[in-house]
Amino acid sequence: MAVSQSTQVDNPAPADRSREGLWLAIAAYGMWGLFPLYFPILEPAGAVEILAHRMVWSLVLLVVVLLVRRRWAWVGQLLRQPARLGMLALAAVAIAVNWGTYIYGVNAGDVVETSLGYFINPLLTIALGVVVLRERLGPAQWVAVGIGVVAVGVLTVGYGRPPWIALILAVAFATYGFLKKRVNLPAIEGLAAETAVLFVPATAYLVVIEVIGVGTFLGHGAGHSLLLVGAGLITVVPLLCFGASAIRLPLSTLGLVQYLAPVFQFLVGILIDHEQMNATRWIGFGLVWLALAVLVADAGRRLYDSGRTSRPEG
Repeated sequence: MAVSQSTQVDNPAPADRSREGLWLAIAAYGMWGLFPLYFPILEPAGAVEILAHRMVWSLVLLVVVLLVRRRWAWVGQLLRQPARLGMLALAAVAIAVNWGTYIYGVNAGDVVETSLGYFINPLLTIALGVVVLRERLGPAQWVAVGIGVVAVGVLTVGYGRPPWIALILAVAFATYGFLKKRVNLPAIEGLAAETAVLFVPATAYLVVIEVIGVGTFLGHGAGHSLLLVGAGLITVVPLLCFGASAIRLPLSTLGLVQYLAPVFQFLVGILIDHEQMNATRWIGFGLVWLALAVLVADAGRRLYDSGRTSRPEG
C-alpha cells in the first residue's frame, strides 16, 4: 500500500497534471492581464525607466532560478552560434519595444488599446507567416484576417487615428514570437538570454539618470525602490507559471487560455480606469472578437478532424 501511495504522489495521473496545468496557466495569464494595475503605482518613474528596471531585475531573478536549477549548458552552445545569437538580439529588441510600449500605454491611460494589441496579435502572427514564411492559409484564416483588417479600419475611425499603441504591441510581439521560434530556447533560458543582451545598456541608463538627478530609484523612498525591483518579480513569476503549465497542458488549451490576459486588461480599462468606449470602438472590438472566434472555431475543427483520422478503426 505504501508503494502504491508513493507512486501516485511521484507520478500524478494525467487528469491531475492537466488540472494543475490549467490553474498554472490561469495564474500566468491572469497576472499578465492585471499588469495595468501595477505600472501606474510606479510613477513618477517614466516608461523607459520602468522598462530598464524590469530588464535588470528580471535578469537578476532569472540568474538565481538558473543557479538553483543548475541549467547552464545552453550558454556555451549559444555563444558558439553567431546566427542564433543575432536572432536572439533582435528578439530582445522586439520584446523591449513591446514592453516599453505597453508600459507607456498603461501609464498614459490607454489600457483598453493595449488589450487590443494582444487581441489582434494572433491575426498579425498569421499575416507574418504568410509574408515571411510563405505559409498557405485556409479559407477560415483568410476570413479572420480580412475581418481583422476591417476592424482596424473601424477602430481608426473610432479613435480618430490609427490605434498605434495596439499595432506596435501586436507587431513587436508577433516579431518576437517569430524570432523566438527560430532561436528555439526554453522560456526561462530564452528570457535570461534576452535580458542579458539588454542588461548593460539598461544598467548604464539607470546609472546615468540617477547621476544627473532625474531617476526615481534613490530619491522617492524605500517603498518606491522595492516596487521598481518588483517589476522584475512580476515578469519572472508569471513566466515560471507559464513554463510549468506548458508541459502539463495541450497547446490548444493554452491557446484558448491566452485570451484571459487581454480580457482582463480590457476589463481593467473599462471598469477600473473608466475609459470611454463609443459605438464605433465597440463595433471595432466586436469585429476583432469575431475574427478570433473564427480562428478558434477553425482550430477546434482541425483538432477534431485530426483526432478522428488518428483514431484506430474497428
